[in-house]
Amino acid sequence: MKLLVTGGAGFIGSAVVRLAMTRGHQVVNVDALTYAACLDNVAMVADSPDYAFEQVDIRDRAALDAVFSKHMPDAVMHLAAESHVDRSIDGPADFIETNVTGTFNMLEAARTYWTAQGKPDSFRFHHISTDEVFGSLPNDPSVQFTEDTPYDPRSPYSASKASSDHLVRAWHETYGLPVVLTNCSNNYGPYHFPEKLIPVIILNALAGKALPIYGDGSNIRDWLYVEDHADALLLAVEKGAVGRSYNIGGENERTNLELVKTLCAILDQKRPKEVGSYADQITFVTDRPGHDARYAIDPSRIREELGWRPSVTVEEGLAQTVDWYLDNESWWRALQDRHGVGERLGVKA
Repeated sequence: MKLLVTGGAGFIGSAVVRLAMTRGHQVVNVDALTYAACLDNVAMVADSPDYAFEQVDIRDRAALDAVFSKHMPDAVMHLAAESHVDRSIDGPADFIETNVTGTFNMLEAARTYWTAQGKPDSFRFHHISTDEVFGSLPNDPSVQFTEDTPYDPRSPYSASKASSDHLVRAWHETYGLPVVLTNCSNNYGPYHFPEKLIPVIILNALAGKALPIYGDGSNIRDWLYVEDHADALLLAVEKGAVGRSYNIGGENERTNLELVKTLCAILDQKRPKEVGSYADQITFVTDRPGHDARYAIDPSRIREELGWRPSVTVEEGLAQTVDWYLDNESWWRALQDRHGVGERLGVKA
């Protein structure tokens, strides 16, 4: 297939681009190159004749129409989004403009193109979303998010993603646009932008800085290795049922404190300190406003209907992630001076 991937210079998007290229797909990477994007993430495929890059903002409808007309994709994988919860608390407008208005523009550009092509049954608009749209769960292992869980977003970020999900479903029901939706748990792995929890912990540990944990560290997340996620996304766009949504989870629930302690133990083994453990640097900081207690995904549908399961445990994935950061210092050092990286955000509320 020829895939039009939005946000393909970002963390998850670039993993999709890299994997799609290895599987013989053609890829058109559409990215505005905002602060969290990095073309180094896709440098290994940039010279391929099956790869094209278009620096386009999804808020620019005319530019999107031109991309569709020029490249004529078989499917869209829409990942472009503002995604950092703390930034959404401090500046929600960017999240509404990109995640809601931008998704509207993508849907209309895709619908216009699809209609002009005679509405082929094979076309797909795959919208990639988050489990955060479902809200917060109690600390009860028997309760998980399913595809039928009512939406209950609690941050500007999750509200903007919930809005975009509703738009995608509406365009399917009203206009017949052949869509697939996926909602994922917390991603981690190589090329993770250094403002998110796992790279912050790795890089602060190496620099001898405090390892900040919000509140008491009891918040629970389900952790999904980004390359497993990319595999699931390509499966969903290729074989997912039209109009269907699929929850993608790592089957790896951990408290934030457990996660950080695991990272510290891995670093103790791979890059030991002269004295003590990296865990000695753990510091508890003021919690984020509206911090959801627990996310947990029931991935039964994608396992039973499409045959997908994650390939690594969180311990295996974290070890691979630490190795990658230790081996790619030039990549993350080049990003640490970007706007807001290393600052405490999300406390203006």
